[in-house]
Amino acid sequence: MNDTRVPILLPLPFPGPFDYAVPEGTFVEPGSVVRVPLGPRTALGVVWDEGDSENSVESSKLKPINQVLPARPLPDFHRKFIDWVARYNLSAPGAVLRMSLTAPDGLFPPASERWVRLAQDQTPPKGYRATPARTKMLEALADAPERAMRRKALVEAAGTSTTVLDGLVKTCLIEPFERKPKGRWPVPKLRREGFSLNEKQQEAADQLTDMVAEGFSVSLIDGVTGSGKTEVYFDVIDRLLSNPNQSGQVLVMLPEIALTGQWLSRFKQRFGCAPALWHSDLTTKMRAETWRAVSEGEARVVVGARSALFLPFRELDLIVLDEEHDGSFKQDDGVIYQARDMAVVRAHIAECPIVLASATPSLETVLNTIEGRYKRMILPSRHGGAVMPDVSLINLREDKPERGSWLSPKLIEAVEQRLEAGQQTLLFLNRRGYAPLTLCNACGHRYKCPSCDSWLTEHRLAKRLMCHHCGYQTKSSNSCTVCGEEESLVACGPGVERVGEEAVRRFPHARIAIGSSDTMQRTSVREMIEAVERGEVDILVGTQILAKGYHFPNLTLVGVVDADLSLYGGDVRAGEKTFQLLHQVAGRAGRGEVSGEVMLQTHEPDHPVMQALISDDRDAFYETELAQREMMALPPYGRLAAIVISDPEEDRLDNFCRELVQRQPREPEDLEGIKVFGPAAAPISVIRGRHRRRFLVRGAPGVRLQPFISKWLRGLKTPGALRLSVDIDPYSFL
Repeated sequence: MNDTRVPILLPLPFPGPFDYAVPEGTFVEPGSVVRVPLGPRTALGVVWDEGDSENSVESSKLKPINQVLPARPLPDFHRKFIDWVARYNLSAPGAVLRMSLTAPDGLFPPASERWVRLAQDQTPPKGYRATPARTKMLEALADAPERAMRRKALVEAAGTSTTVLDGLVKTCLIEPFERKPKGRWPVPKLRREGFSLNEKQQEAADQLTDMVAEGFSVSLIDGVTGSGKTEVYFDVIDRLLSNPNQSGQVLVMLPEIALTGQWLSRFKQRFGCAPALWHSDLTTKMRAETWRAVSEGEARVVVGARSALFLPFRELDLIVLDEEHDGSFKQDDGVIYQARDMAVVRAHIAECPIVLASATPSLETVLNTIEGRYKRMILPSRHGGAVMPDVSLINLREDKPERGSWLSPKLIEAVEQRLEAGQQTLLFLNRRGYAPLTLCNACGHRYKCPSCDSWLTEHRLAKRLMCHHCGYQTKSSNSCTVCGEEESLVACGPGVERVGEEAVRRFPHARIAIGSSDTMQRTSVREMIEAVERGEVDILVGTQILAKGYHFPNLTLVGVVDADLSLYGGDVRAGEKTFQLLHQVAGRAGRGEVSGEVMLQTHEPDHPVMQALISDDRDAFYETELAQREMMALPPYGRLAAIVISDPEEDRLDNFCRELVQRQPREPEDLEGIKVFGPAAAPISVIRGRHRRRFLVRGAPGVRLQPFISKWLRGLKTPGALRLSVDIDPYSFL
């Protein structure tokens, strides 16, 4: 690009690119990463395709580009994707770009490593003393490949010190040199033996492989839990990497990437090496290395959470989205987006296929398969002869637990039977901590978060009261902080710790482990999972952290303590989410040689979700749920968008909402197929000291909401600390 001025998009929440001057002799092109002046400082930026011609500055007044970074330019399809995400989600393009530039060190070549090698002339100089340490170091270096090693590695191998090494360099027996670090991204070994697919799996893999060669397509692997969905797309990846005509990359997106130890073990077993990982727990150095390897095309297979979608892939050949229904693919902070939908768009722009996989696909995906936009591969049975578990209901209105207990007699009896048989049990409750509410029996005081409209949850193991919305916590006490009465505090309701406590009391000889995000720290997740696999745990008490992705062959009973927990609360997706969660939890049972059983404790045994689970009629449930959504013009038929406004001052917030109501477009052409609800207080009206109000915009099928919302909010100025965010396709209604 030889123009004297270019548009540059900064990774900041500006509405678009700014023009900068290109210094003489400097070459840039669309996608080039540059450093430019911004006020009193400098900032990263990317040369973009289009600028703002309406507000262009005279060329003579433009600031020049300071530096062109050596990073590979962002590809054309990547820049188009950023623009599309920004437009669809009504976000600033720079804010979306920022998600692609989260590893600044990756924009530069890796630093050279300090190596040493044996000198060709090994004649000792006059006066040389062959000390044991020197001899040991020379021998270690002589045994190394190419008779060369990194300095640090040689010192460690010889068990000596850098002083000894520096002395040998001075004697010229060892020569220092610098070497660029070798890539740590081996191509997965191809077509490894010992991995056979059954007929249905092979059929699905063949169809998907054919689609890879055809360009863009969307396919759903719709298989029951344990049917081998992972092995199917592993086979597709294998064939793709084996094809000499395919040199691109594969992106596999997983929910909760830090908890996928079993998945990574299966990948290593299948392909002989680990994939490149991308998630929030990576070190700064590792993020830089991975970002650079993705940009250069060295990392052929990348596995990551939703943020991996914004990595600068050199060439994408395939995207796989496992557990596509999972709620963690929705980002609710910063740029708000649904990663599943954005992944489909990215595949379309990159002209590559995308494969979705789930035992409980989202209603949006189900409708797309019904209407023929997505292709569907069905895996109706479990792999290896395993059968789906029997699901039964325990009516808590009739089969009540004892006072102060949370496990019904039927469930207790079933657990005892599994213990006698040497089998494992999962007791599931999707609620962290010990109890969701603590109150004083003497004065009635209820412990509430000072910054949120919510109760404090007792975490007895940590001896803390915590807010699950803002993170506030305080020490738990034996006396009431209001009236001072001793031993008056009462824990109300169960959390997973309380269920674990009851399990210890009921089954004193059982080996019990509690699995939640509080008890399973990143370093201990693998240890707990391995302990379960080795049979060192009899009863596993856990939250949704254990609901998917894990394979425990000896786990034959799943007991759900409160199956109704997520059924209510004003969420239009409550039924769908509850069904998906419970179906996934149920799928942990009976994945080995012994058949499984699932027992759901419920106060609503006649609810359609419960009936669908015990009848194993998922499709009938989806059909009913879709009919209800269509009748109310709710997703996946109609469109929803939420406008959420928050402010520490409630009066200012309400005044602003009234102003927003007044400026709402009211022309007939604006309101065609659109209805606005609100403003209304959010169910949790205060979070982190901020009062919250919500407008809900509903569009009829086929109506785009973005033009209406853009017109509504155009030129809007927010006062003081007030914040406004737009959530297209909201998934949370709290």
